[in-house]
Amino acid sequence: MNKLITVVLLVICNLLAQSVEAKVKLPAIVSSNMVLQRNASVKLWGWANANEKIAINTSWLSKKIIIQADNEGHWYTEVITTGSKSPQTIHIKSKESDITLDNILFGEVWLCSGQSNMQQPLKGYNGQPTFGGNMAIAKSANPHLRLFTVERVGAKEPLNELEKYTAWQEATPQSVMNFSAVAYFFGQQLQEILDVPVGMIHTSWGGSSVQAWMSKEVMSEFQEVNLENVDIDQKTNRIPTALFNAMIHPLIPYTIKGALWYQGESNRGEPENYKKMFPAMVKDWRSQWGIGDFPFYFTQIAPFIYGNNEAFQGLDNSAFIREAQLQCVGLIPNSGIAITMDVGDDHCIHPPKKKEVADRLLFNALNQTYGMTTVDYAGPVFESQEVKDDGIVLKFKHAETGVFAYEALSGFEIAGADKVFYPASAKIINRKDLIVKSNKVPKPVAVRYAWCNWVQGTLYDVNLLPASSFRTDSWEDATRVKDVVE
Repeated sequence: MNKLITVVLLVICNLLAQSVEAKVKLPAIVSSNMVLQRNASVKLWGWANANEKIAINTSWLSKKIIIQADNEGHWYTEVITTGSKSPQTIHIKSKESDITLDNILFGEVWLCSGQSNMQQPLKGYNGQPTFGGNMAIAKSANPHLRLFTVERVGAKEPLNELEKYTAWQEATPQSVMNFSAVAYFFGQQLQEILDVPVGMIHTSWGGSSVQAWMSKEVMSEFQEVNLENVDIDQKTNRIPTALFNAMIHPLIPYTIKGALWYQGESNRGEPENYKKMFPAMVKDWRSQWGIGDFPFYFTQIAPFIYGNNEAFQGLDNSAFIREAQLQCVGLIPNSGIAITMDVGDDHCIHPPKKKEVADRLLFNALNQTYGMTTVDYAGPVFESQEVKDDGIVLKFKHAETGVFAYEALSGFEIAGADKVFYPASAKIINRKDLIVKSNKVPKPVAVRYAWCNWVQGTLYDVNLLPASSFRTDSWEDATRVKDVVE
């Protein structure tokens, strides 16, 4: 009798297990309250029982979509969205499932990633404010702005589903206070300017290296990746591929418009490697998403003292990683950079002026992605030099209406053929060029600007977009003489 009861219980448990298996499951990113990229072919996917037939009805398409899971239970389809601003629904039905996703909007979807300066919330960190965050929180209620957060976790292998996350939410004071300040300011203003719904997906981890956000296939081009015996819970944000596996891969192939990136402090000691790895990461993300070279806008790290502001030629000088990041604009198609030379904080690696960062990323998007060509998006970039009148005249691109300084220009140095740099004076001439001089260097050869860890940028275009630190040389053995600017 007991044996019969045991057999019956096993049969019942098996049937229940099969029933559970057969139910359709969706990835966390595909849910009620989500924003789907408007006027696009968007991806919907999930899991079910092997070969399960699934019917999908949407509120905006008249025809039902019929698909079938494959032998392993994976299913995938593409759906054409519209430009409607009305809330939509998706109804997914199978033999064992009946799922309704509601309050869906069509709009602009942006992915935001990086390290602690992207992660910094509107409410700020302890003892480290986000300027304007309190008012932004107070005015944040907006059903047309939606937020999704991937929580911090790593993995040894690519995951198909997120382990920890905060699901899609409408913007409210409660939902935005812990959300990325840069992502929020960008999304809130984009929503207001375009007057369409906006969805912001935030996935970042403070202190993370670029290596952690790269897939194994691409990271293996730079170093061997074997995580078999690695403790994934120790220094997770520095483990190659760990964050890509757990915090990026599960989001693919959710259709996005573009990506924002704020990272680099953790790689400041390897500018040449960064100049190779970062473009490779972007190329790989785009390949894996399969939607072409989507816009990728990133932030140059801000000046910070880093404990040694006397560093000049060595890698302790973060000007070299800033230079590498600026050069990445030319290495990454459909990209742009937000320069932050004027918003750093000498003793805080988390500058409080996050809205300025978001504004400059937004200017890139408005001009280059959304066709608002009257919106300036790039500050002055060194283009050429000419020795003249015992000085050097510098010319800049992206300064169509000239250059500007609030007061006297500072941070300039000049060197002769001996490669020894002296402090120099700099003046704006013809409202568009600079002339840099020092009576200690009668035969100048090269100029450097803001070439140190901590500096307050002084050179802008007329729309107050700052110039990056730059050098007109490529010397590896330059030195600096301490002096007083003339």
